[in-house]
Amino acid sequence: MGDLSVALQSASILLREGVEAMLVIAALAAFLRRAGASGELKAVYLGAMLAILASVLAAVVFDLFLGGVHDDRVEAAMMLLVSALMFYMSGWLFLRQDPAAWNATLHRSAERALSSGTSLSLGSIAFLAVFREGSETVLFLHALARSSGGWTAGLNVGLLAALVCLLALYGAMQWLAFRLPLRPVFLLTSAFLFLMGLRFIGGAVQELQEQALVSYDAVAAPDWLLALGINPTWEAFAIQLVIAAIAAGSTLAMYSRRPRAMVVAKRRP
Repeated sequence: MGDLSVALQSASILLREGVEAMLVIAALAAFLRRAGASGELKAVYLGAMLAILASVLAAVVFDLFLGGVHDDRVEAAMMLLVSALMFYMSGWLFLRQDPAAWNATLHRSAERALSSGTSLSLGSIAFLAVFREGSETVLFLHALARSSGGWTAGLNVGLLAALVCLLALYGAMQWLAFRLPLRPVFLLTSAFLFLMGLRFIGGAVQELQEQALVSYDAVAAPDWLLALGINPTWEAFAIQLVIAAIAAGSTLAMYSRRPRAMVVAKRRP
């Protein structure tokens, strides 16, 4: 197997498995930096670093004791947990989209406002997002190394090129965040986490379907949607639609109460 072929394969593995986790980390970091809460980045980075270590350990366990096979039920449970955390953070960000309200919160006590459970959520999202992809990445790269003569120069060059691309994506998101007003940063991050949460829900349903624990009724979906990793089944779509409807209803209820609250505030002496 030629060095170029091995480099392309190793790069594609890291990019395919790492881009989703990098997007989550970059979105959280951009929001924290733009909101003036860079101190909370340590929770995100710590979660990501712990996930990398856990991924290596998990890959060793899978390879030595389980023949390199993942347990789809564990994968489904992990996806459900990370999706719940993403929905929580999405709502938390959406409720704090008003720059005036956010600045007032920061002035009162930024550290207390962010650290009261939110730091743990940020770190947990980072950990689960990276760990979900990390263990598979290590296993795939290990299998590629065994089939191509070890950790050759070509394999390492491919990994380095993929890592540069991931870091460039991270930098681009940070650059963009500092050039947008505060409200769009909060709204975009909130929307991104919500959509990622929906995607993880679909992935969890797919893992359960592969174990024949949930029925599988396919939906005619375009190729570009399948390329994004969307679960094209009615079961996944039904759950995602219910969650989206609950979110939409909550948003409408919040905005319908806001004018009345403003009227009451204006009437107060």
